[in-house]
Amino acid sequence: MHYYFDTDNDDRTSRDERGQDHADPESMRDAAIRALPDLARDDLPNGDRRVFTVKVRDESGRYVFQATLSLIATWLN
Repeated sequence: MHYYFDTDNDDRTSRDERGQDHADPESMRDAAIRALPDLARDDLPNGDRRVFTVKVRDESGRYVFQATLSLIATWLN
């Protein structure tokens, strides 16, 4: 099945126009979760609170999965 991985990093939303083929939903889920650290790494450091999200659409355009990674950085005194 073909899936599209849209990303959001608080500042910028990107709509996937190419997509990726995955044999099953578990493979798609794993790919979405693996994408989060790369998304975060590309934008860090940029503030103390960030939310990174990957939303996955199926071939019909319906959102079927979402994975979110939150960063909260705090100074400890």
